Amino acid sequence: MLETTIATIGPLDEAAMAAARELHGRLTKPAGSLGALEELSVRLAGLAGACPPPLPEPAAVAIFAGDHGVHAQGVSPWPQEVTAQMIGNFLAGGAVVNAFARQAGAAVTVVDVGVATPLPAGDAPAGDGHVLDPGVPRLVDARVRPGTRDLAVTAALTRDEARAAVEVGIRVAHELVDAGAGILLTGDMGIGNTTPAAALVAAFTGTDPAGTTGRGTGVDDPTYRRKVEVVRAALERHRPDPADPLGVLAAVGGLEHAALAGLVLGAAGRRVPVLLDGVIACSAALAAAAFAPDAVGAMVAGHRSAEPGATLALRRLGLEPLIDLGLRLGEGTGALLALPVVTGAVRVLHEVATFDAAGVSEK
Repeated sequence: MLETTIATIGPLDEAAMAAARELHGRLTKPAGSLGALEELSVRLAGLAGACPPPLPEPAAVAIFAGDHGVHAQGVSPWPQEVTAQMIGNFLAGGAVVNAFARQAGAAVTVVDVGVATPLPAGDAPAGDGHVLDPGVPRLVDARVRPGTRDLAVTAALTRDEARAAVEVGIRVAHELVDAGAGILLTGDMGIGNTTPAAALVAAFTGTDPAGTTGRGTGVDDPTYRRKVEVVRAALERHRPDPADPLGVLAAVGGLEHAALAGLVLGAAGRRVPVLLDGVIACSAALAAAAFAPDAVGAMVAGHRSAEPGATLALRRLGLEPLIDLGLRLGEGTGALLALPVVTGAVRVLHEVATFDAAGVSEK
């Protein structure tokens, strides 16, 4: 599935992009007056191969959840059980991501790709009829293994496990697009998951771990220094090759990172935009781009996370974030807040009159 998906990913359609730029020049506004929104709408036209591109709706956020063996190294003050507990909160509709999803009218799918502890009683997968129901969060059981191994001691995953997690993400992308989703949003949950994210960003960008590692949930100075050294030691132990993205994910990644890379690849193969959230998604996007460079054409950077690795990853991908609010929650929250910006960029091409149609004189 991974190879066949990669084979479907192609470059943006230049003719559609040219048509979108030409249309922008005829709309009742000064040329370039919508700034970055204009180029965003042009890219989305290129992705769809049509001008105007389809409105990016309905929206579906996929929250991939997994645990991490590196938690044993003391990189997070939160107990690992919180991952499973937060899944219960997502399904009950009580998390920040749920509040933002209700505001945006986005469906929420929670994917257990590698949670280590049992989920709260009553958390059962919802029926197929709820795939894009914005009022009913649903759970998908796609657990590859109960958390990763400790990347400070050994490879986090085998290559087969990393591949399986990537393919979970691809399957979820296909399911959501088949159900009618016009845009996919990345979400994540996993106590300790900013540590593998920092390792992934360092591996793919060649940046020193001191530059890619942030404070995650807000760790104190001793924990932060330990976290940096854990990432540094893991990279020195495994020496992941950025030309081998599956190997990088296996060595220092997480199950949710691998699945998010698959979600991006699946969306790109279907020519559907994927709105990236924070550092977890950005680190996964680096892996997706290593698998298929043209996959970047499907990516939209929702926001600039406060985690330093996110900015480094976006710079490597050549993406500018739509909003910058100092967010570092994850879950898909920043992507959901950016969703109206993406929709507005496309709606301009659908609904704004041209100078000729409106009878407005041009300069």
